[in-house]
Amino acid sequence: MTQASDRLRTESEPRLIVEQGVAARVAAIAEPVLIDIGYRLVRVRISGLDGCTAQIMAERPDGTMTVEDCETVSRALSPVLDVADPIDRAYRLEISSPGMDRPLVRRSDFERYAGHQLKVEMAVAIEGRRRFRGVLVGVEGLGVEGAFARIRRDDAAPGEAAEALLAIEDMAEAKLVLTDALIAEALRRGKQAERQAQEMQQAQEMQRAKEMQEEAEATEEEIQEEAQQARHERAGHTNGAHRARDFPPASADGRRRAQNEGE
Repeated sequence: MTQASDRLRTESEPRLIVEQGVAARVAAIAEPVLIDIGYRLVRVRISGLDGCTAQIMAERPDGTMTVEDCETVSRALSPVLDVADPIDRAYRLEISSPGMDRPLVRRSDFERYAGHQLKVEMAVAIEGRRRFRGVLVGVEGLGVEGAFARIRRDDAAPGEAAEALLAIEDMAEAKLVLTDALIAEALRRGKQAERQAQEMQQAQEMQRAKEMQEEAEATEEEIQEEAQQARHERAGHTNGAHRARDFPPASADGRRRAQNEGE
């Protein structure tokens, strides 16, 4: 049930900032696999590190990603990418979590991190400027398409507007800036996720204990019913034996009288 609900959550919201070229081909192959196992794609990046590295950044729907999760994703993706072969040379596959200074790619990412420092590089220049940096005020616009991020700029030159309203779909990259406030927020979210995991584990253990108790009680009830049935059967056999002994054998005279009467 949990995996099914995770799949629905990962399918429900598309990425607004996507890759181009080879990275886009890798993303098209990786994203359905991730959805099937309950994760969502954040970003694909192809770099010349170690010859060629395909970095796939993924996360759970709640934004968490552990080392064990990375191993799970790697085991699922490796054979699929080997068959599809989207990169025309040897490469190293790297699975990573988004990290604290993570990329923002979905509308919900921008909504979640409102109030934090952000740097943006636009694919489409605005008044000759492609790079913006400042505090993410919030998201405007209805729905997914047509969403805009409002930024209170700290890089505005004299005479420029103090705020910028940037179309998320026109961004090439949007990334959080690592600050003390962001670190504190990440730690708080991590502790909250850990508490929720512990509570879920406790609930599962309690449910298992309850099921075991119910099973034991059902087994005990069956044993008692079988024992009672066995007692009834023994009592029935005993009564039948007593009834058979209620009639003493006939005497010799009685047998002769019966025989004479028969003649």
